[in-house]
Amino acid sequence: MSGGANVAGVDDPGGRASAIGLDRVWMIYHTREAETAALAQMSLEVAPQEFVAVVGPSGCGKSTVLSLVAGLIKPTSGSVEVCGETVTGPSGHVGYMLQQDCLYEWRTILGNALLGLEVQRAVTRESVAIVRRMLNAYGLGEFENHYPCHLSGGMRQRAALVRTLATRPDVLLLDEPLSALDYQTRLEVSEDLYRIMRAEGLTVLMVTHDISEAIAMSDRVLVMSRRPGRIKSSHKINLTCERQTPIGRREAPEFRAYFNAIWKELTADGHAVGSAPAIART
Repeated sequence: MSGGANVAGVDDPGGRASAIGLDRVWMIYHTREAETAALAQMSLEVAPQEFVAVVGPSGCGKSTVLSLVAGLIKPTSGSVEVCGETVTGPSGHVGYMLQQDCLYEWRTILGNALLGLEVQRAVTRESVAIVRRMLNAYGLGEFENHYPCHLSGGMRQRAALVRTLATRPDVLLLDEPLSALDYQTRLEVSEDLYRIMRAEGLTVLMVTHDISEAIAMSDRVLVMSRRPGRIKSSHKINLTCERQTPIGRREAPEFRAYFNAIWKELTADGHAVGSAPAIART
């Protein structure tokens, strides 16, 4: 297997300056009855234009990491940086795409795509023209005056991506963006998302339960421990294949070895996630 796992408390982006950085972060949730440590001494770095996927047992704090980077919550201790700036709240540097497309059914596709710009009070003739060009580029131009109920699941996800990219973020956070789709549509949309995100030159941090999806789409896969979460290992993905796309990468001879190595780490804690252990989907 090319590459391999770097096991360390601090994740290594390969010596490049970081677009995302968490340094010794603790995140503790408090209730009247108890406190729960979601993350413990969590450190990671993501380099500019790098695509990093995060996998781990359910409840290990994967989505908490995204919320911290997005500035939706503040760490109990430690620091979070995006594009060299300390995160103190939501920022224009970051776009966040959730599991559900969250399109407003009463707004047209164009209206939905402009929503982020409206919140930022940045709707101009130029920005509307840019959004229309994006809708055309991503196969939605003829549907800009349609409503979400008229679109397939894959088309809705592309519309949600346009809405996210319309604000021109430097960093894109993906919280299982394909989990609501059937398997065939999921593969098709993963191709679209991969092409779009590479073309836009974005830094991407994606949370997923699907090991195959993580390997097929990312430059590195980070494996988290069970709660309280920390980075257990980092796998740099090097796949020898002609088509460097999510579907093409699944055909690489190294794919199964990466899958089995990551699956073994995840099940070592007694927790199973993602696809069946004996089959690396291709």
